[in-house]
Amino acid sequence: MATTNFKGQPVKLIGEFIQVGKVAPDFELVKTDLSSFSLKDLNGKNVILNIFPRLDTSVCATSVRKFNKMGAGLKDTVVLAISKDLPFAHARFCTTEGIENVIPLSDFRFSDFDESYGLRMADGPLAGLLARAVVVIGKDGKVAYTELVPEITQEPDYDKALAAVKE
Repeated sequence: MATTNFKGQPVKLIGEFIQVGKVAPDFELVKTDLSSFSLKDLNGKNVILNIFPRLDTSVCATSVRKFNKMGAGLKDTVVLAISKDLPFAHARFCTTEGIENVIPLSDFRFSDFDESYGLRMADGPLAGLLARAVVVIGKDGKVAYTELVPEITQEPDYDKALAAVKE
């Protein structure tokens, strides 16, 4: 069982955090128009999964903004912003912030993503939400890079994620 921290306190995660080299498990998430979205829809592309607890926190919002800027210049790459926020919150945030290079997705309806990727927090004040992580999936469908951010209140390493896409 993987762990992360929230304000210095350990938080256990349910399942095993996805490992580099593994075939990325497919998942079904919900788009802002309430339609379903699957990873298999992106076969043959690089995919960056920006995973976070809640859009309405400064660090989560910053990560979506930064990945939006990064996504604009990446060829054959799609950036997904994933949380358990309702699709309405994703739509409102992306419209207000001018987010156009990220696909916002909600894990509120299904449980295959958080279980397959080992990212649902089992305890702590944010129990039930997703831990902060970045997963890069290559065009071959295999996990090329992972970062389980050790402290939920910190931003991920954007440069390492970007380097994994360019390799």
